[in-house]
Amino acid sequence: MARKVIITCAVTGAIHTPSMSPHLPITPDEIAQAAIGAAEAGAAIVHLHARDPSNGRPDQSPEAFAPFLQVVKQRSNCVINITTGGAPTMLVEERVRPAAHYKPEVASLNMGSMNFGLYPMLNRFKEFKHDWEQPYLEGSRDRIFRNTFADIEYILTTCAENGTRFEIECYDIGHLYTLAHFVERGLIKPPLFVQSVFGLLGGIGPHPEDVAHMKRTADRLFGSDYQWSVLGAGKNQLTVAAQAAAMGGNVRVGLEDSLWIGPSRLAESNAQQVRMARQIIEGLGLEIATPDDAREMLSLKGGDRVNF
Repeated sequence: MARKVIITCAVTGAIHTPSMSPHLPITPDEIAQAAIGAAEAGAAIVHLHARDPSNGRPDQSPEAFAPFLQVVKQRSNCVINITTGGAPTMLVEERVRPAAHYKPEVASLNMGSMNFGLYPMLNRFKEFKHDWEQPYLEGSRDRIFRNTFADIEYILTTCAENGTRFEIECYDIGHLYTLAHFVERGLIKPPLFVQSVFGLLGGIGPHPEDVAHMKRTADRLFGSDYQWSVLGAGKNQLTVAAQAAAMGGNVRVGLEDSLWIGPSRLAESNAQQVRMARQIIEGLGLEIATPDDAREMLSLKGGDRVNF
């Protein structure tokens, strides 16, 4: 049997701002349609953030998620993954609220504090529609994305009774060792879903040796107790995806991670990126995982046991 590869699609995120692309989903309807389109294109999991529809600013209130969660659930069988990362400007108590309230099958979980450099985007984008965008990007020169041991434990214990499993986001090798620490303490249980992030300023780079090093380290620490997935930031999205798929991994794409579909070509939709990833995966002789395949691979509780 061909190995099945999980495609995750992160449809909007909190990195890019509305002025960067007319295709970035902002309103609840746009986020819902983007998630449904990505699922129809082959994404088994959709990773969701919310935004203020008036200006596109990241919004981590549970009320901001309500208008699109049920729409996506009703119109798709995909696994819904709610962020606990929110935005680097937010404290953990704010970031965890949607996952704690809605009890999704999957929530994201960042494994370490880090510099999170968005300010180089100011070299490409000069004009902004909203007054929050430029200071948000510029402020990342002196901003730490806080994920202390206490913060991580707070998210894990807050969601402990919900049956939610985690997309564990590891931006560097040390984050894998932090994950091993929480596994040893019994606060995270296998099978683990390790999402390795490459090419973001402040984290590990996108070089093929970086990708291989992350995989080797995770193999040594977690053996057969994990599923590996990758995301490449910006122009690295599809090259990192191709390498990881060939190495036995799963892939994540989406406009959260990259606005592009090729050199100087904005992606017109999340579904377009999913189709490109699917083409790579199937070109390697592999199959894409269905949502129910992903549920089995990750031991998820099922879409009937969420609070939305």
